[in-house]
Amino acid sequence: MEATKTTIPHEIGGIQNDPLRFGLQGVKSDIVGSHPLQSAYHSAKSTQEEMKRKILANTYGAAFPLKMDLDKQILSRFQRPPGAIPSSMLGLEALTGTLEDFGFEDYLNDPRDSETFRPSDVHHGMEVRLGLSKGPVCPSFI
Repeated sequence: MEATKTTIPHEIGGIQNDPLRFGLQGVKSDIVGSHPLQSAYHSAKSTQEEMKRKILANTYGAAFPLKMDLDKQILSRFQRPPGAIPSSMLGLEALTGTLEDFGFEDYLNDPRDSETFRPSDVHHGMEVRLGLSKGPVCPSFI
């Protein structure tokens, strides 16, 4: 007799359906989109990136923007393991030019220094990275 092997899939039941790990979900965040100024900022940023790609293609040839995309893909994959020290992504910031940007974390506090910040669970972070579990690597705020 051949024994049938049943396996139980190791997943949390959705992307963020575990209230003990990820907190309670609100309906408002699913219905209401982002702020209009934020969507305008993202569309202007994507338009500016497209113009920069066209200028680089016209100046240096069609292969140069493709090489930059390949470098961006390589540098975006390079990260530290989940834990107490987050990845700074310094190489990606230097390549994309965001190293010179002055963001809110520069003049306000970094959200990771907040009192309501929950530290990441190293074991859950590695499970997500290896594909054994679903959900965000680190639940950010309580």
